[in-house]
Amino acid sequence: MLATVMYGTRDVRLEDVPDPTLDLRPAAGGLDAVVRVEASCVCGSDLWPYRGIEPVDQPHRRGHEWVGIVEQVGVNVTTISPGDFVIAPMYVCDGTCLNCQNHLSVSCLGGGFWGTEIHDKGFADAGQGERVRVPLADGTLVTVPGGMPDPALLPNLVTLTDVMCTGHHAARAGRVAPGSTVAVIGDGAVGLCAIIAAKRLGAARIVAMSRHESRQKLAEEFGATDVVAERGTAGIEQLKQMFDGMGPDAVLECVGTKESMETAIRAVRPGGKVGYVGAPAGGSTLDMATMYFNNVGVDGGIALVRDYIPELLPDILNRTIQPGKVFDLELPLAEVADAYQAMDERRAIKVMLRSHA
Repeated sequence: MLATVMYGTRDVRLEDVPDPTLDLRPAAGGLDAVVRVEASCVCGSDLWPYRGIEPVDQPHRRGHEWVGIVEQVGVNVTTISPGDFVIAPMYVCDGTCLNCQNHLSVSCLGGGFWGTEIHDKGFADAGQGERVRVPLADGTLVTVPGGMPDPALLPNLVTLTDVMCTGHHAARAGRVAPGSTVAVIGDGAVGLCAIIAAKRLGAARIVAMSRHESRQKLAEEFGATDVVAERGTAGIEQLKQMFDGMGPDAVLECVGTKESMETAIRAVRPGGKVGYVGAPAGGSTLDMATMYFNNVGVDGGIALVRDYIPELLPDILNRTIQPGKVFDLELPLAEVADAYQAMDERRAIKVMLRSHA
């Protein structure tokens, strides 16, 4: 089968790799499944190693955002069946350990991340390819009712693997509630989904911090009431002026740099909350003095995707929210290198890859 392999800085290739197989012996556990990938995508975090910001020590598979159809299941899989259309969260989890039971599935004691070794379960395939062996299928995968969905829903469903749930995590961490005032730092897919999440949770006013016209328009379509193009001190001052000189109730940090976190902490009102989900890049730091004297709370981290999918899926299926609009470019898997380049050059907000014609 074909799968994406990253070799180094701006070196992504589509290569033949062995097909995934299941060990069907009962004594082997039989908890895995093989899924035929229908669609995957390139994440902003994929760009850190692509750009050389994170080192690439050896060639490795990529792709943690994907959906597909189950082809085969192990003998001990009970909730997933061949033919099911499934959403794969951006990590593997068993659903039974203490952390999973405490709704912290991303910290599953027996789980891990796509494209890595997972404890005693071997290597977990990555999703930018044609098929995936899924460890711990019952705990990891979420079945979409009715089998293969309407093709128009596919982009929306793919966002539940990461970016929509990550935007939701930012809003939850920022304590967004009915009537809240909110600013969102970052106009990539996660930031745009954070706008959807803030509106869904009842925010009264949402400011998108963006300087790109196409992204500003999408932000407004998703629910942003205002746009601020300035950055740094000028952006902070404009935000404060918009909210009685104090700033918004919540700032959702969806970038992950030192500058974006500094802006969030300085812009939020005294007693406000910063919800951060930007993957740390560039040495993020906390302005403890501002936090201390302004009683600013900071909460967030990697999103609890598997925990959020059941909450958000009904709103996708009934089209109450349509986060799939963040995909402004769709390419076949064969053109995965072009997908990375388009996102690296900011010619696309997010690229969806179709694994099969």
